[in-house]
Amino acid sequence: MHQIRCTIHMKLVKRLLLLLLLVLLTGTVWYLSRMRSFAAGGRKFVPTTQNKISNATINEALQFCKDKQFNTEVAFLINMEIESGENRFFVVDLASKKILKSGLVTHGRCNQNWLVGRKYGNAVGCGCTSLGKYKIGKPYHGRFGLAYKLYGLDITNNNAFARFVVLHSHECVPEKEVAPAPICQSDGCPTVAPAFLKELAAVIDKSERPVLLWIEGGRIKN
Repeated sequence: MHQIRCTIHMKLVKRLLLLLLLVLLTGTVWYLSRMRSFAAGGRKFVPTTQNKISNATINEALQFCKDKQFNTEVAFLINMEIESGENRFFVVDLASKKILKSGLVTHGRCNQNWLVGRKYGNAVGCGCTSLGKYKIGKPYHGRFGLAYKLYGLDITNNNAFARFVVLHSHECVPEKEVAPAPICQSDGCPTVAPAFLKELAAVIDKSERPVLLWIEGGRIKN
């Protein structure tokens, strides 16, 4: 009788252990699924450490810089597919394809109180972000303090100078990521945090050749 009870007890223990293992596996699968997909308006959420600019973009940027006599060591690449609360402004070493620095940057609100999603434009007065390659010009001090003039080099952004689209900072942009919350929006200028602009200024000011700023709407690679 004692042996029968021990056998039944062992079977119950095994079943409980299997049930516990099943619960743990289910919980792990659920957690990983949540990490891969963040349900906020149906958008996909990718952890910030995995957000990168594609090698294709970096290779194209390097070739452009060689052809146009720009700085071939470093470039500023912005990926507007990344949510505004995540770092999407990248200072990239063109030779090693490594990200040296990254920070938050605004996108244009297109003259709306708050733009949902992204919309791009190049018309004077549109208030939107313009995609394309920019030449970073000379610094000056304007209404937002230190700023750098931008010259649009593509048909999609060739009105940048006439639109007064410049690289500048504003206190509304946080120093660190706040995802999934968004940050403030601009009237088309790529606006960064004050401390980040100082880091960018150090790169721009010591460069003997123009630095490329390229705003893209895609090509994210994880």
